Amino acid sequence: MKAPPASSPATQSKRAPMTGWRTRLALAFLVILAVVTVFFTNRALTHRFTENTRNRAELRLTLYSGNLLSELRQNAIVPQLLARDPTLIAALNSSNYALSTQRLISFVEEIGAASLTLMDRDGRTVAATDRNVLGQNHRSAPYFVDAIRSPDTVFTVLEREVGGYRFTYSRRLESGGNVVGVIVAEVDLRKFERAWAGISDAVLVTDSAGTIILATEPRWRGLTEDEALVREPAGSAILRAITATTDWNALPVDAYLQGEAVMRMEGRVAFRGWRMASFTTYSSVREKVNGVLALEIMGFAILLAVAFYFLSRKTASRMVFFQAESAELRALNARLQREIAERKRVQETLAVAEQTLAQSSKLAALGEMSAAVSHELNQPLAAMKTYLAGAGLLLRRNRPDEALSSFQRIDDLIERMGAITRQLKSYARKGGDTLAPVNMGDALASALSMMEPQLRQRHVKITRVLPDDAVQVMGDRLRIEQVLVNLLRNALDAVDGIDDPQIDLILSAGETATLTVRDNGHGIADLDTLFEPFYTTKQPGDGVGLGLAISSGIVNDLGGRLTARNAEAGGAVFEMQLPILTNETQAAE
Repeated sequence: MKAPPASSPATQSKRAPMTGWRTRLALAFLVILAVVTVFFTNRALTHRFTENTRNRAELRLTLYSGNLLSELRQNAIVPQLLARDPTLIAALNSSNYALSTQRLISFVEEIGAASLTLMDRDGRTVAATDRNVLGQNHRSAPYFVDAIRSPDTVFTVLEREVGGYRFTYSRRLESGGNVVGVIVAEVDLRKFERAWAGISDAVLVTDSAGTIILATEPRWRGLTEDEALVREPAGSAILRAITATTDWNALPVDAYLQGEAVMRMEGRVAFRGWRMASFTTYSSVREKVNGVLALEIMGFAILLAVAFYFLSRKTASRMVFFQAESAELRALNARLQREIAERKRVQETLAVAEQTLAQSSKLAALGEMSAAVSHELNQPLAAMKTYLAGAGLLLRRNRPDEALSSFQRIDDLIERMGAITRQLKSYARKGGDTLAPVNMGDALASALSMMEPQLRQRHVKITRVLPDDAVQVMGDRLRIEQVLVNLLRNALDAVDGIDDPQIDLILSAGETATLTVRDNGHGIADLDTLFEPFYTTKQPGDGVGLGLAISSGIVNDLGGRLTARNAEAGGAVFEMQLPILTNETQAAE
């Protein structure tokens, strides 16, 4: 048998170049693949993260616009209510303002205005929550002149002497057909500027003439947007806000914002032609894209390292070269790890910021909700103050038994306030202009749950008559429950002192959804002024007479009506009628 012929040196020399050529081709293909992948990944992720940043900026702009509009609408009704206050009108007629300032101070916390000012017909300040302005003359002020001339509430924007603008609602007070004075309610919109300054955006609000009236950059106020950006560019304004609110000791801010473009978003505020604009940086987009690209580059680097490792095993002569390459790759891997760690730190910081923003939104919603029950808490607080003063006097007169009775009344009031505050969980969502189907039976059950401590304490018999099918209306459940609680509380007060107190709750469905609240109390003495603001039959300290006025306004806003009458057998009957929600109506909605 012949031995196989040995490979000749020529054959070995031909085989070696062939192997090297294929290796170089594979490596070149891997590098090209990496470059193409990184290129298209960079384009795709840049577009995606830019859209996400734009969507978040639009969402924030919508949130800011809604909060601003809510504050303006909340304060718009204040002068209208106070212009009908009989105590203030009587003070203007008699020129006796001894208690007027204290009354305005008692209103300002309940209403939520920044300040309240009462002026006589000559423009002189006769009562104000800020005692420093008493006696000042505002006869030539626009909010006074326009209010005297107009029968409606007047909104005025005035530039402050110390910078910024002052926003007021004013309305004249009339008595016997004659103008006796003007009430002015100032709206604090600068708190939104302070809230906006804590984010990485620059925000501005312009009026119908294009003049900036609110801005996170103080130098922008009073200018148009073009003039403001020439004086202080958006990037510098954002940099100022970040420097003031964030610790950047680990990395200079110039590395993120110097010379970069910004994203501009604009929205409309549904109030007198106002507009809102925000400027957002692209730094977060670049950081996210760079983080993903770093991962891709690290993956391709690992593939190259593996390829070099297997190639290094073919010849001992290339071992040193591949060892050096491996060391370089390890160093590159370490740098990439540091970049990844830095990216994770930035992502954690961003997550904390987003959580803080979400918490701020919840607190804002709770703030709106607390205004709805503030007058319910003010009444027990006023009564507690009276009982404490009486208990102290009794103790000084050595009458401890009677003082203990006062302390027991204080304990009852604290239990009542606790029952109110325990319902805050059910009001944690934000109520507003968005309407949704509301089950009237569920809303009634929730209101009864809120009033359960008072009903159990007074041993009131509750009779409920509900239909078999669910009765639904289109409305805001939060506001409907607020009306039900007010009606139940009035009925509970009406049966106070009755031997067998009873409250009947009847829910019926016809052309409208009708909820009837009937008690066996003494009835209503004056039906004509029942729903007037500040009308109340309660003792001083038990209420200011806004509950039924607010309830009537809520029902009217939902397209229904709230009526009251005396029952033939005695007692009062309140009926709340709302448009019923049928299947056809719900489908149309």
